[in-house]
Amino acid sequence: MKSLFITSLLSAGLGFGALGASDEQSNGKLKLGDPIPAVAAKDQNGQDVNLGENKTGYTLVYFYPKAMTEGCTAQACSLRDSYTELQQKGVKIFGVSVDTVDAQKEFAEKDHLPFELLSDTDKKVIGAFGVPLFKNAYATRQAYLFKDGKLIWFDTKASTDAQAADVLKVLSKPS
Repeated sequence: MKSLFITSLLSAGLGFGALGASDEQSNGKLKLGDPIPAVAAKDQNGQDVNLGENKTGYTLVYFYPKAMTEGCTAQACSLRDSYTELQQKGVKIFGVSVDTVDAQKEFAEKDHLPFELLSDTDKKVIGAFGVPLFKNAYATRQAYLFKDGKLIWFDTKASTDAQAADVLKVLSKPS
């Protein structure tokens, strides 16, 4: 289990507490308090989605290596199974991988995923978040939680089957 520490963003003028992944204040690209990158990709239905437009409530952007693989399915299904609870807390979810729009659509339909999956074949979203590549081809498993467009938590070694539990744990902490 990852150890989490509480970091205050009061000094950044954001007025709420934040949790960061173990001993990390930065992943090399985004830092706590940074705005959500204004980067666009197509979702599983071929619609353009600009992540930077999500500036109210909570936005979870999670990265996974490849649709329909064991770990990626466990991660997505963790979020699917807790989707109602996450929505009640105002969380909008976006999954991101280098898979094509068609592969993302198949993944969403096969596993009944109720949130948007973004096709990042050109790796613009991956680059904007500073997500390292695995085997120079796939995004590494990571998760980023934003509140009102500002980064409040990230996990550079995101869980598979406990992804939703990790996010809900962050959301249960007092602001």
